[in-house]
Amino acid sequence: MLDALLLRLHTETACRRGGALALRLIDLDTDHALIRLREKGGTQRWQPITPMLADRLADHARARGAAAPADALLRYRNGQPATYRRYDLLWARIGRQLPWVAIQGITTHWLRNTTLTWVERHFGYAVARAYAGHTDCRGPATTTYIKADLPAVATALVALTGQPHPLAVAENEQQFPAHDAEAGAAAYRSGTHR
Repeated sequence: MLDALLLRLHTETACRRGGALALRLIDLDTDHALIRLREKGGTQRWQPITPMLADRLADHARARGAAAPADALLRYRNGQPATYRRYDLLWARIGRQLPWVAIQGITTHWLRNTTLTWVERHFGYAVARAYAGHTDCRGPATTTYIKADLPAVATALVALTGQPHPLAVAENEQQFPAHDAEAGAAAYRSGTHR
């Protein structure tokens, strides 16, 4: 059960191992299908997850003894918090069953990169950056202004998983800047922009 949760969590959120292991009961918001990730550099962000995963995480935590808000969310059968060692054992077991996983070097970080690449290709750089939790200002100055909000990240999650999310923007409400720019240019050329 824990292994399946880990794989689903990392596939849906593209979070880092440290972010997953730092999850506490208080970091799970089942009403809004969100988790609060605390990752490298002291960053914190709310990340959308599917309502199904939110329910499974809550059930898992309760079944394994998490009761206080600060209790670890991901736990072994004996109630102890999961550790980095779980990931090492998980990928070793998968590699024994599926040798190509070991040969290709598939890891949790690979899941992160794969999810983020998919998000970037389908929803653009800004959404991928928000999905990844990137807050650094390195790179061109324009990256400072490229931002996506939580509904945009939730909308990408819906497309990725095929499951609804309460914060996602409905398809008929989505705005696409390229289309808006074309409409604006056409309006300007026709003189109807005034």
